Amino acid sequence: MLMSNHMKKSVPSMITKVKARQILDSRGIPTVEVDLYTNKGMFRASAPSGASSGMYEAIELRDGDKGTYLGNGVSRAVRNVNEKISEALIGMDPTLQSQIDQAMIDLDRTEKKSELGANAILAVSMAACKAGAAEKEVPLYKHIAVLSGNTNLSLPIPAFTLISGGKYAANFLPVKQIMILPIGARQFEEALQMGSETYHHLKAVISKKYGTDGCSVGEDGGFAPSITSIREGLDLVKEAIGRTGYSEKLKIAIDVDATEFCIGTKYDLDFKSPNKSDQNFKSGEDMINIYKELCSDYPIVSIEDPFDKEDWEHAKHFSNLGICQVVGDDLLMSNTKRIERAVEESACNALLLKVNQIGTVTEAIENVKLAKDAHWGVVISQRSGETEDAFIADLCVGLAVSQIKAGAPCRGERLAKYNQLLRIEEDLGDQAVYVGDDWRLS
Repeated sequence: MLMSNHMKKSVPSMITKVKARQILDSRGIPTVEVDLYTNKGMFRASAPSGASSGMYEAIELRDGDKGTYLGNGVSRAVRNVNEKISEALIGMDPTLQSQIDQAMIDLDRTEKKSELGANAILAVSMAACKAGAAEKEVPLYKHIAVLSGNTNLSLPIPAFTLISGGKYAANFLPVKQIMILPIGARQFEEALQMGSETYHHLKAVISKKYGTDGCSVGEDGGFAPSITSIREGLDLVKEAIGRTGYSEKLKIAIDVDATEFCIGTKYDLDFKSPNKSDQNFKSGEDMINIYKELCSDYPIVSIEDPFDKEDWEHAKHFSNLGICQVVGDDLLMSNTKRIERAVEESACNALLLKVNQIGTVTEAIENVKLAKDAHWGVVISQRSGETEDAFIADLCVGLAVSQIKAGAPCRGERLAKYNQLLRIEEDLGDQAVYVGDDWRLS
């Protein structure tokens, strides 16, 4: 026994097998899961998937056969892992993340990973990263820190979804999410407690005002009461915050997702109204004034996608006002060229990173570096179709990003990320640093 353990340590590890399968994500839609084997064991990862997919992001490979999973099957992506990627990676050292990722990019040979599928490539990339950490006998977040050259680990501020709207919820709220940021917490554990308590106070507020029907939830766990305006939603959140006793410690963030209701150069705030005569068109300038008023009336510190993904002019104008953090999601789509343009033009001051939009761990690390070099904030985000894989929690700590957006403090696939951050904080002990009040500086 001693001999075999000794032999295990002295034999350099290598990838011995890569096996993919089709599983279901939190929406009940297929995604790719990968088991990657080395002589240290088996390492599993699964690719998240979003409802929105932009023209500038890496491409998920779906089967398109309407008779199976309504066209959403991923058997082609699974086959690409089992037949092509597997063959290319067997024998490689799992600690050499950038070489593994490059091997898959070279095998794919397309700009957007459309040949093998970003869902296939990402699941393998994440599984290899876990295998690399095991080979080094360090936690995943520490392995990621070394890969990125980062020496300062920190726990991010969680952006908890409290109210869902936009196309993700069956109400008339035009914006996608109203979130809270526990900026005044001293540690992540306290931030999670604040988020959970506010969520339950909000449930009581909504129940009283709209009945229990108002407590149905959107895809990432946010409540979806029958509200029609952003102010109505903000008032509910403000009342819930008031009940917690954390008023000074909690701030509000909104994800407008304005691309969804932009028609030409106008924004239709009543785009979800069943009465089509109710069109409430606003210009980009009108939207800037709305945001200014909201930021002065509520403790809003962050606005995501305030304009259409091609409305660079208003994004620049609003960002330069310096009123709050302006997060680019659809504007950037985790695309290196668009991030570079936004940095140059000061079109936003924070990157929303979705790992499946770019497709490998190495490229995710590079994009975070790009944003940090520009002194931007970084928000690492969930997707609407999540799995119980908590990889992004370790990614946030390893890259020391300021925020994580993983949904409400509710639903298992969302809590998987927040609970992993609790474990990491415990693991770091006295070395644990929660971003907190320094969130705009990290």
